[in-house]
Amino acid sequence: MAFQGPEGLEEQIEEPEDTLRVSPAEEMPVDGPPAVEEPLLLPWDRFSSWLHCICVVGFDLELGQAVEVIYPHHSKLTEKEKTSICYLSFPDSNSGCLGDTQFCFRFRQAAGRKSSLGCFLDHFDRDAPVCLKRDQGYYYGYVYFRQVRDKSLKRGYFQKSLVLISKLPYVTFFHSLLKLIAPEYFEKQEPCLEAACNDIDRWPTPCPGKILTLPIMGVVMKLRIPTCYDKPGTSQLVQSAPSDSLVSIVLPTVHEVDLFRCFHPVFFHIQMLWELVLLGEALVVMAPSPAESSDTVLALVSCVSPLRYCSDFRPYFTIHDSEFKEYTTRTQAPPSVILGVTNPFFAKTLQHWPHIIRIGDMKQAGEMAKQMKVKKLKNLKTLDSKPGVYTAYKPFLNKDEDIIKQLQKGVQQKRPSAAQNAILRRYFLELTQSFIIPLERYVASLMPLQKSISPWKSPPQLRPFNQDEFMKTLEKAGPQLTSRLKGDWIGLYRQFLRSPNFDGWFRNRRKEMTQKLEALHLEALCEEDLQLRIQEHTEVETVDLVLKLKEKLTQAEKDQLPVKPGTLPKLQAHIESIILSLPEDLQGILHKPPSP
Repeated sequence: MAFQGPEGLEEQIEEPEDTLRVSPAEEMPVDGPPAVEEPLLLPWDRFSSWLHCICVVGFDLELGQAVEVIYPHHSKLTEKEKTSICYLSFPDSNSGCLGDTQFCFRFRQAAGRKSSLGCFLDHFDRDAPVCLKRDQGYYYGYVYFRQVRDKSLKRGYFQKSLVLISKLPYVTFFHSLLKLIAPEYFEKQEPCLEAACNDIDRWPTPCPGKILTLPIMGVVMKLRIPTCYDKPGTSQLVQSAPSDSLVSIVLPTVHEVDLFRCFHPVFFHIQMLWELVLLGEALVVMAPSPAESSDTVLALVSCVSPLRYCSDFRPYFTIHDSEFKEYTTRTQAPPSVILGVTNPFFAKTLQHWPHIIRIGDMKQAGEMAKQMKVKKLKNLKTLDSKPGVYTAYKPFLNKDEDIIKQLQKGVQQKRPSAAQNAILRRYFLELTQSFIIPLERYVASLMPLQKSISPWKSPPQLRPFNQDEFMKTLEKAGPQLTSRLKGDWIGLYRQFLRSPNFDGWFRNRRKEMTQKLEALHLEALCEEDLQLRIQEHTEVETVDLVLKLKEKLTQAEKDQLPVKPGTLPKLQAHIESIILSLPEDLQGILHKPPSP
């Protein structure tokens, strides 16, 4: 929308030329996210902000896996979603998981499903880091599976899973929650599940940045959900306070898996794995159990943080999955996806995939796993179960021997696993930041100058991303400024610019920058003397201006534009004063709410 005005009436904002050429990430408020006013919530709304539902999946001799119970009872799942949950909630028959096992999976949401809390949840999503935003087209399933011998059953075993279905990727939190709920449920059955659901429905909503205390099953969990305003690589640990006498569990993280434990069997190849994930290459992780499969896939996805992994990933994938044929066909190249599998059948079915990671039983962090060399795919035999990385991929960057030596030394000196994990997480963060900073810097230069924003014209457009122009900037402002690694950085960038990760990252940045321009345009309008302006226009033109301003205000509120505090109320006041200056019949028309 453009506000047209006579020539010469454009007023430019008196600020330095390059004021606007900064990344929105650098303009974050120092004191964290803006306060979010919680709307009036109905029964089960709080529960729904955390979980879609809780399922109990049992094994029936005649039917096989079946969803026995869904809580709350009004929760809806399509038949296809129930089938996915059934098969993904049990380890493959070849995985001898006696006792209790925890893992997670991810599956497609049925088309056309809409959340009644959509707008409300989007409000909280705005302040979450990209890796913790709700998954729009997918659900996560967090599983607590119990298999114990029971002679009273025909099969000779008790086999049942308690599964939390959620849009939230809070893997550590939900696994911790299951450790509290599941043992109680297996002992006391449904009344205990109902009590847990009622507890969750009394929780505060999952608001990033707030310290949350969550009572459940007679104990209290305390945690903090990170925000996009947190400095990457830092975790604001929740401190125990004197008033916490009832708090039983303090979670240091809601989502991070133990990277070192996951990569321990293949840590000689971590840098190559980082490149494969960054470029969105088709990867399959073959592991002995769903727990190791899901942890390793989640570790791979998180190794490019704070960049969001934008392709599909399945922490645990079975031959019964509805996408099995789509992902295993040999008529086309494998899709951009990371699959975690446990069934040996996949060794044959996916041997045409370009990159295969085999994980043996995960050793304790104090033990030294035998590190396998990278093997060419032609050497992968159907029954070859040796751990290692099977690929013909040639990394763009030279191997970083320092991080390998540092981790090896840690193993020899029996450095605590948490310290090894922190070293590895910092290494990946610095590597990703070195890669992404030149892109951030170039994209920030695509922003128009702030002085080019006129209140009476549409906001100026961003300049298009020019690959050749970006490549030229790397000579003086490339990753060599922050990383000691040598190699073909240019080749890595060229490949990355063709990947889903670049596409997703750039779409998000373009949206942020366009919203910033809209916000600055609104702020420029607020500084105008609109009463003086309308004196030069007819009533028809004034009504048209009011309608356009109201539309702009509504859109700004809907998009939650990053405007200065007070901008929107000020613009609303401007609109009201213009309406009051018009004849009464026009005032009545303009005060009518827009038709739906």
